[in-house]
Amino acid sequence: MKMIRFTLFVAFMAFLVTSCKDKVQEVAPSNGTAKTANPDWSAESHSGDGSPNYDIVFPQSQVNTLEITMTASDWTAIKTDMQTLTGTAFGTRKSGTQGGAPGAGNPPNGGVPPGGGNGGGLDLIGGDPIYVATTLKFKGKTWNKVGFRLKGNSSLSSTWGAGIYKLPFRLKFDEFEDKYPEINDQRLYGFKELSMSPAFSDNSLIREKVVADIFRMGGVAAARTAFYKVYIDFGEGAKYCGVYTMVEIIDDTMVKDQFGEKKGNIYKPESTFQTFVQSKFEKKNNETAADYSDVQAFVTALNSTDRTTNAAQWRANLEKTFNVDKYLKYLAINNTIVNWDSYGAMAHNYYLYNSPTNKLTWIPWDHNMSMTSSATGGGPGRSAVSLAMTEVGTGWPLISNVAADPVYYAKYKQYVRSFADNVFTNAKMNELFEKYTTLITPYVTGTEKEVSPYTNLTSTAAFTSSLAELKQHVTTRNQAVNNFLK
Repeated sequence: MKMIRFTLFVAFMAFLVTSCKDKVQEVAPSNGTAKTANPDWSAESHSGDGSPNYDIVFPQSQVNTLEITMTASDWTAIKTDMQTLTGTAFGTRKSGTQGGAPGAGNPPNGGVPPGGGNGGGLDLIGGDPIYVATTLKFKGKTWNKVGFRLKGNSSLSSTWGAGIYKLPFRLKFDEFEDKYPEINDQRLYGFKELSMSPAFSDNSLIREKVVADIFRMGGVAAARTAFYKVYIDFGEGAKYCGVYTMVEIIDDTMVKDQFGEKKGNIYKPESTFQTFVQSKFEKKNNETAADYSDVQAFVTALNSTDRTTNAAQWRANLEKTFNVDKYLKYLAINNTIVNWDSYGAMAHNYYLYNSPTNKLTWIPWDHNMSMTSSATGGGPGRSAVSLAMTEVGTGWPLISNVAADPVYYAKYKQYVRSFADNVFTNAKMNELFEKYTTLITPYVTGTEKEVSPYTNLTSTAAFTSSLAELKQHVTTRNQAVNNFLK
């Protein structure tokens, strides 16, 4: 009898040990990789151990699909938060403001005087919107408790006010890891954060994609992009929200991929560089190190009186703090293609990275309002920078000071010529435009259509005609380059 009791006791203890082990595995990674709480969890697809898989997440010849599910209470929380941040409910606008017609390129009134004026910006959202925990499905696998929040400024304000569900948003896969330990270090095939652009103010739906490609073709580092069909369940069933452009996050993977490391400071400024104000230089990494000496030195060198008294010394000091050559390439490309929402018109949409050379390098961001010649592309009170840059006021010293220096201006003109001759040709651009338009057309006007209120298109006809407009834009801008360089 004693032997039987002892055997039962041993069996019972073994059961307890196994049961406790299983419970632990539900909330903790096995060897730092797989997590049994999610049967789809693997080191490659979900954990922070794997390298970013660009072939899977950023394919260039296919349109991926994302399915996002939130609860009705999550959507209510988002609407409540946005009403606090904007002062308006979803689908309504403040009286006396001018909302932009989706696709037509008209952001709310504001910004800067035509010609660059004194510099400045326009904040329409009073802070970052809240994150909610959602479920995401991608390529047959599930990601749980994925952070989802709305993002943007004029694009978010305008789509929100118009009651359009095709909203710009951001995903952060480990946002809720403190609350839900089972998603600790959760990634999407190596990516922690991703930005989703809904083609606001862009009837072609491809500008965000092609302009990022064009910058890299011209030798300027820019985030990688890819097209996605997006379905969102706001708590009442999945809705097709059309074609988005997924954009790589600069401080997540882009800097490491294109610069080889990411130890230096990464800034997302809201500054014209007339003066250094620490609050205008948001750090995206190294937040605990209160060291802004790199960007302070840059702003000081840029605005030094040496520029008019000893130009050679001014250039030497500026080049010690800032990669001027890369910036001149950026400026040549940006001014040639036309960009209504970049430095010179608005004091945002760029990053600065203190690269391995210990110089700040310019990284462009947010391109949906590029590649249009019409003044309506910038909206009231906004003006794109011309090729000559002679209209740009002193409020934008990183343009006006560079343009006023004969050495830098001559090199800038060389880069304009090289870009127009070697990258921005009709043949290369037409091939690029046709490839991406053909790729997304079945998901815009085909069996899967973008329809109101889940689209920013003004009409399907506007999408169809946009390809010819983009091609004509290249022709027009190359003529402008020839006239400028005569």
